[in-house]
Formats: sequence, C-alpha cells, structure tokens
Amino acid sequence: MATLSPFRALRPPAALAAQVASPPYDVVSTKEARALAAGNADSFLRVSRPEIDLPEGVDEHSDPVYAKGRENLDELVRRGVLRADPEPRLYVYAQRMGEHRQTGLVACASVDEYDRDVIKKHEKTRADKEDDRVRHIDTLSAHDEPVFLTYRAVPDIDTAIEEVKRAAPEYDLVTPDGVAHQLWVVPPALGARIEQLFRGVPALYVADGHHRSAAASRVHAARRGQPGEHGAFLAVVFPHDQMQILAYNRLVRDPQRRSPDALLEALRQVLDLEPAKDARPDHPLAFGVYLGGRWWHAHVRKGSFDASDPVKALDCSIAQDQLLEPLFGIRDPRTSKDVDFVGGIRGHQELERRVNEEGWSLALHLFPTRIEQLIAVSDAGKLMPPKSTWFEPKLRSGLFVHGF
Repeated sequence: MATLSPFRALRPPAALAAQVASPPYDVVSTKEARALAAGNADSFLRVSRPEIDLPEGVDEHSDPVYAKGRENLDELVRRGVLRADPEPRLYVYAQRMGEHRQTGLVACASVDEYDRDVIKKHEKTRADKEDDRVRHIDTLSAHDEPVFLTYRAVPDIDTAIEEVKRAAPEYDLVTPDGVAHQLWVVPPALGARIEQLFRGVPALYVADGHHRSAAASRVHAARRGQPGEHGAFLAVVFPHDQMQILAYNRLVRDPQRRSPDALLEALRQVLDLEPAKDARPDHPLAFGVYLGGRWWHAHVRKGSFDASDPVKALDCSIAQDQLLEPLFGIRDPRTSKDVDFVGGIRGHQELERRVNEEGWSLALHLFPTRIEQLIAVSDAGKLMPPKSTWFEPKLRSGLFVHGF
C-alpha cells in the first residue's frame, strides 16, 4: 500500500513561476548557480544553493550557509514570491523534453513507509551528502526539493491523471534548457480518488533523491513527538513506463600509463572489440570506448557474468567487474581518483573533450540502465553500483515546497 497525501504547497504565483524555477541543487556547481541566479532575486537557487548570497570561498557546509537558506526562504514568503495554498491539495506535474513526455503526481510520501521499505531504495547514500541534506532540511523546516519516485504503471491512475490535465494548467513554462513544465492543482474529489487508487499500489521506488529521502527520515526521527508534518516528505511520483534514463558514463585513468595500443590489447582479453562510428552502443551488454582518438564498441562475452543476479547483470556492474577493477585497479569507484562520472545529458562530445584535454586514458559510454532493472534490484533488496542511472528531464525546484 502506498500512501500519498495532499499538502499545502508553498509555491509562486503563475506570473513568477519562470523566475523562481531552478535546476536541482546537485546538478549545478556553486559557480554555475551564481551565474544562473545573477540579477534574479526570486531564483530558488537562493534557497537550494544559499552560499551564492555569501562571499566567494565560503564553506558551503558551514552554519552561515544553512542559516542563509532559511533566511532566503522566509524572505521569498514575506515578499509573496512563494505563497501557501489555502488547503491541502495534490498536484500534477508534466514535463516535455524533445519527444519525451512524462507526467507525475506531486504529493507527500510517508516517512514510515520509507522506513518500512514500502518505498524501496537501490542506492547506498554517502554519509557526507546525507548529513548535508539533514542540516539543510532541518534548518529550513521544509522539504524544498522533491524526491523522484516511480511505480509500476496502473491504467486507472493514468486515466485519472489525464482527467486532471483536461483543464488549463496553473503553470506553463519552458526553462532555458528547452524543457517544458506544466502544473495543475488537482480538484479535491478527483484528488481523493487518486489517493485511493494509490493505496492499491504495493510499492514505490526511489528513482532519484536517495539522500533527500534518507535525510527526511532522520529529521523526522529527531523531531518525533514535536508538532509539524515532518512525517511526510515531498515527492513527484511517475509511472515506470514514462521514465527516461540516460547513460551514466565513465572516464578512466590508467595508473600504469599504458599506451593506447597496450590498452586495446588488454581490453581484447576480456571483451570483443570492433571499430565504431557511433559513441553510443545500440544494445545492452556493450560499451562505447573512446581510446586513441577514436571510438570502439566492446561487447560483453556470453557467460562472463551472472545473468541471474539483477546487480551483476547491470552494464555498469560488468564495467566495474570486468574492466575498472581488474584492468585499472579501481576497487571502490566512490573514492578512486582514477575514475570520474559524466551524465549522459552532456553527450559523447564531453567524453571526447575531457579525454583529449584532461589526460584521461579512455572513456566508457554505457548503455542506459532500464527502469525494469532498477525495479528488479530494489525488489531483491539489493543495491546498484554508484552512478548507475541519470534521469532526464530533471525536476525543477521552487515550483512547490513542503513546509513543516
């Protein structure tokens, strides 16, 4: 049973939505956030990346930064840039990126269900990132950025969501990256029906936002018995068949400093290699390899991995088990300085540029993880390797906030 609840969103008036809407905090650097928010006092980056309003060089994990985030949130509310809806509602949020479209339900998810694994995870969190989100959320007394959840699609839920979309949207904007965003406020009667339909959904899955959801659980535990809606966290919930996962690619540095020809020979010992015109492999169990100034396709050999294990069968696991560790000595990709990760949204040109300009030995262009694989890993109670999925389009921040 999945419990999704309406809430009184803090959100901008329609006329200000485009000014407020911002990229998620974790896909932009401090430098990028400063540039994006320059000249825009209403940018939500002033809440999600509050160090941009402090002197350059400030430690983004210092007390003044968290306090500045709360100050900026309060100021947006004071100026009417964010206003609380008069009553709790559900919301429908639709995005269009090129030919891809996805529509999700904006609601509060249950911390208790997260703790009981009704909301399932597939990723191990990093302690430092989780601690950062705990301090940020606790200082704000708000969930300012939603967790991205998915579920196995239900036709009746699809029908109800489409019924909401027959009305004119409250927000209708296109962000500078070309992604279209629309938001509808769900009428109460239809909202109650959608809530009831979700009670028949056996599980939700964290697609993106493991640190935010883990932090919400910790804040709730620390505030247990205190007033406020801290037993719920902000989420946007999408059906699995509308998810778009891009590759999460790898840059690799060879500690042995072997020549391109020597590296090609090492790769041929474990994979079947052929010259390629395209960077992206066109099927699972294959990698694009940029090495020696050109692209190759490397094919995984049959029987070289455990196909019955949902984690071992992931392309990113095979890359780690057959290439990164045995050939380059990269045992822990979370800490190794010999590997870096590049989201697929940046394209193969970014991989080529960084190999050519930064001295990486090669780049790996992976085939994207499928949403069915993510669900299978979560259902098995297992964890994916780090940087297994890159979801696009990203949820825009500032269009709805859950204060508690």
